[in-house]
Amino acid sequence: MGWYFDDFDPHNEPERDRTLRDRIAGFLIGLTVGLLTLVLIVALVVTTVGTFFVRDEAAPARPATRHAPPADLRSANYRPSAWTGPEASQLITPTPLPVEVVTQADAENAILTNIYLRVNPSVVNIEVVSGVHRAVNIVDSSGSGFVLDSEGHIVTNAHVVRDAEEILVTFSDGYVINAELIAVDDYSDLAVIRVDPARAPLVPVELGDSNTLQVGQRVIAIGNPFGLAGSMTVGIISALGRSLPSAQLLDPSYDRYSNPSIIQIDAAVNPGNSGGPLLDSFGRVVGVNTAIRTENGSFQGIAFAVPVNTVKRIVPQLIEKGSAQYPWLGISSPETEGGYSVAALADELGLPVRSGILVTDVIPGSPAERAGLSAGTETRPIRGIPIPIDGDIIVAINGQTVRGIDDLLAYLVENTSPGDTVVLTIVRGGETLDVDVTLGVRP
Repeated sequence: MGWYFDDFDPHNEPERDRTLRDRIAGFLIGLTVGLLTLVLIVALVVTTVGTFFVRDEAAPARPATRHAPPADLRSANYRPSAWTGPEASQLITPTPLPVEVVTQADAENAILTNIYLRVNPSVVNIEVVSGVHRAVNIVDSSGSGFVLDSEGHIVTNAHVVRDAEEILVTFSDGYVINAELIAVDDYSDLAVIRVDPARAPLVPVELGDSNTLQVGQRVIAIGNPFGLAGSMTVGIISALGRSLPSAQLLDPSYDRYSNPSIIQIDAAVNPGNSGGPLLDSFGRVVGVNTAIRTENGSFQGIAFAVPVNTVKRIVPQLIEKGSAQYPWLGISSPETEGGYSVAALADELGLPVRSGILVTDVIPGSPAERAGLSAGTETRPIRGIPIPIDGDIIVAINGQTVRGIDDLLAYLVENTSPGDTVVLTIVRGGETLDVDVTLGVRP
């Protein structure tokens, strides 16, 4: 049995009236439910608004700390405390340091600030364009330099301006001017450029004396690392008497003559500092920052500077002659780094002295040969290298003790010129002798 459409009579009046009443009742029920729903929604909205805008004013303040009932205090072994706060004697009250202490601590800052204000106007930024990139105006390298005199001469490193076709110099006040290259000396890694003194704001530096420097002494570097103009760093002298193969670093075809008396420092020096001044605490130039020892291309705590006494010997020659001549003796000696110094070989070879320069070769036609210096004829192999055991040992020059070849080179570069006659003190066959040697020109 099922339901079918034909079972209903659409024209049956009683059924239609009952249907109308059911519809009216359903409408009233729905209206009632809708009104109740609307009332609930309004109540919810009012409650929510009151929570955000009225709650803080209407709600009574809650106690900050919940106090446990007496039973809880007893069970937890708590008891009332008489503590009311720290006593005045327990309060930490910072006391200003005495003015004398602060003044003394700031004295060093005052020194550094004064040095910067006095010397920074003398330091310049140098930008170089080589012949390869001149047409497209690309800067090949940059470095630093400092004003030497009122004639427009500026000292920098040879590796900064070497092969330059165009040189731009920027002063501390932002003034930019072209410079001409006067001369370079690869052996000392020094160079001189010149700007028009009538147009440039020249503030010459004061030169110091690098022979008075001591390890541990404070030094200041001013330059333009990474193009950051007028940057100052501070450090100490880490070592003295280092040597650098400056010329070989620029051109491997150079003879192996070292750049002596190099100053090792720990003041931060980075690319762009090259050619800038190294200063003492009086603001005097004691060196020219020239190189760093690094494994990643950035500063790692070891930097080197050419001593100012080398500058005093080489730069005037570059200005006057366009090149520098070095005094020449004409001898060879074992590499001290390989453990072949007189100090290292003294006991092994039974040498009569523990410091000096063991002559292992005398160049034919040299000043040393003309003076009669001898390299000896009897040799002994030391760690695979034949070392003369009866050659002359140079222990002093003009009365100044030399402990190794670097000491001798430093003295010759800083104190002598070609044509000068020096007195060498040598040890030969157990005798100590003085011999006059007229220095030649280094080939």
